[in-house]
Amino acid sequence: MPPTPAARRGALRSNRLMQIKTLAQRWWRRCACAAAAALALSACANEPAAVAGQAPHHRDSGFQNNYVEFSTPGLAAFMRWKFQAWRDGLPAPPASKTPAIVPDLGLIQTNAKAGVRMVPTVTWIGHATVLVQLGGLNVLTDPIFSNRASPLSFIGPERAQKPGLWLHELPHIDLVLISHNHYDHLDDDSVRALAKQAGGPPLFVVPLGLKAWFAKRDIARVVELDWWQSHRLGDVEIVLTPVQHWSGRSLTDRMDTLWGGFALFAPDLHLFFAGDTGYSKDFADIRERFAERHSAAQGGGFDIALLPIGGYEPRWFMQRQHVNPEEAVRIHRDLGAKASLGIHWGTFGLTDESLDEPPRQLAQARRSQAVADSAFFTLAIGQTRRLAPRRPRS
Repeated sequence: MPPTPAARRGALRSNRLMQIKTLAQRWWRRCACAAAAALALSACANEPAAVAGQAPHHRDSGFQNNYVEFSTPGLAAFMRWKFQAWRDGLPAPPASKTPAIVPDLGLIQTNAKAGVRMVPTVTWIGHATVLVQLGGLNVLTDPIFSNRASPLSFIGPERAQKPGLWLHELPHIDLVLISHNHYDHLDDDSVRALAKQAGGPPLFVVPLGLKAWFAKRDIARVVELDWWQSHRLGDVEIVLTPVQHWSGRSLTDRMDTLWGGFALFAPDLHLFFAGDTGYSKDFADIRERFAERHSAAQGGGFDIALLPIGGYEPRWFMQRQHVNPEEAVRIHRDLGAKASLGIHWGTFGLTDESLDEPPRQLAQARRSQAVADSAFFTLAIGQTRRLAPRRPRS
């Protein structure tokens, strides 16, 4: 006997309800994953007041940026972002995988032991993790080798590409630079592994307030720096610089620890590492601060800058904390860098742009700002670029 009209209407309503329930469940799962990625961006506290007699970025309950009073977006803004992304099907699947090649381990390991004959190189491991070889040192920036950029092993942004080198393939690391404490830049398992490397731990150089985090893990070889403070390791001077960002690993520690970029000055290479940043006047300030040592007679500006080009959509949510490729090219020009490497893309799906979009946007930004392709480039994961040694005029 065929179903009655009422039964058909009931079945149709039931199917619609099931579809709505399925979509809602998918949306909430995406929100949960994004919440882990964004550290549950839901707190929005009143801005702390400046502390009399201290640097302006020191506040009564933490730190602040130089050119914007930053507060983390509230729950309503976060949910608006995630709902819009769900509605619009973002991020779109990448058209192609992030390029990756087999690393030249022979070059890397031989160079690591070359001492004064070391050739300056950069090797992109993925995201903001770069192996830098300069001044006789092996340096890692913001090392993350874990499968997820998250406080939890089972949820949060998952790595789309394996690291360019695994931890056991690295040369002995002398120096680790940590730009700030977000989970995709300060990874617990990676730090613990590096601290236990054969031959002794590297020196970890971190912004103010982070030494206690390392001490809880029994890692003692740590130097904390404030903006513009420096530390020397061998022939390399390390300077923490201002950038525009924020810090926090939970809902209760927002802005408690400092963040920053790093300028490295070695006899054979001057390098800048931005970590995470929004666009600001800080980069023009950095160029002015180091103008004397970057004179033509001293060999010119930074030989290489490691600048983020991904993690930027939607702009209404991300603009003050993450540059897009157009702004990254402006930073390259503000710094007066001879060359820049685009990082912080193609590894973790943190924001709404496709994993493979940043290099395309970078190409457009180079053309619009008359910057040569060779002056701001990207590498495949695992790829090494040899750099010309710095040659001051005699």
